[in-house]
Amino acid sequence: MVDRRLNYGRDVVRRFVDGIHVETAVDLGPGLGYDIATVRDVHPLARIIGVEVHPPYVEHLRSLGVGAVECNIEHDRLPFRDESVDLIVANQVLEHVKEVFWILHECSRVLRVGGSLVIGVPNIAAAHNRLLLLAGRQPTQLKNWSAHVRGFTKGDVLELLNKPFPGGYRLVQSGGANFYPLPALLARPAARLWPGGAWGFFGRFEKQRPYDGGYLRWPVGEILETNFYLGPGAWE
Repeated sequence: MVDRRLNYGRDVVRRFVDGIHVETAVDLGPGLGYDIATVRDVHPLARIIGVEVHPPYVEHLRSLGVGAVECNIEHDRLPFRDESVDLIVANQVLEHVKEVFWILHECSRVLRVGGSLVIGVPNIAAAHNRLLLLAGRQPTQLKNWSAHVRGFTKGDVLELLNKPFPGGYRLVQSGGANFYPLPALLARPAARLWPGGAWGFFGRFEKQRPYDGGYLRWPVGEILETNFYLGPGAWE
C-alpha cells in the first residue's frame, strides 16, 4: 500500500539542511511544523520562524514554542529584513498558490547571498503520471477539483527560478520522495534510484547574487496576460 506520508520528503529535507550554516530559518506554510521540527533537530541553536496564514496552525506552532507569524505569503511582505535569512523551506506549498512571482520575490529579498531555498513540490512527470497521461487521464497531482493549482517538474522549477532572476540560484542538491504505486519499503529506494520518476521533486537552491527585483518585472515584461500580484499599485 502507498504511504502518502512519504510525499513530504522529511528525510530529503533533513539531508538538505544537514551541514549548512543556519542561524535564521523560515518555513513557509509549515502547517503542524514537521519541517520546523527537522530543522530544529539539526540546528538546535537556530532561530526558526513559521510563516502561516491559518490561525489554528499559528496557535499550534506557538504552543510548541516555535516562533510563528500570521502572514498571507501571496500578498504580504515577509516580516524580515533584506538578506537576513539563511534558510527558507517551502515544502508542498508552491503547488497551492497563484502568486508565485510575489512569493519568490519576497524569498529572494530576505534570503542572504549564499543562503538556501529548499523547495518540495509534486512532480507531474512522475512515473505513474506518465502512464496516466498515455492513457488520456489527468496526473494525480494536478486535478482541477483538488487544492493544487500548479504543476511542476524539475526542469520547470529550474526555469521558474532562473528565467526572471538569471544566475540567481544554483541547484546544489536534489532528490525525489515516494514512488507510486510502490509500498514504502520499495518506494524509498526507487525514489533514490530514479528521482525523476518519484512522486515529488525536492531541491536545495543556493542564492548566488544579490536580488535585483526580477520576479516582479517578469510578468510585465513577458506580457503574461494574467493579473499577478506584484505589490501595491503595481498595475496602476
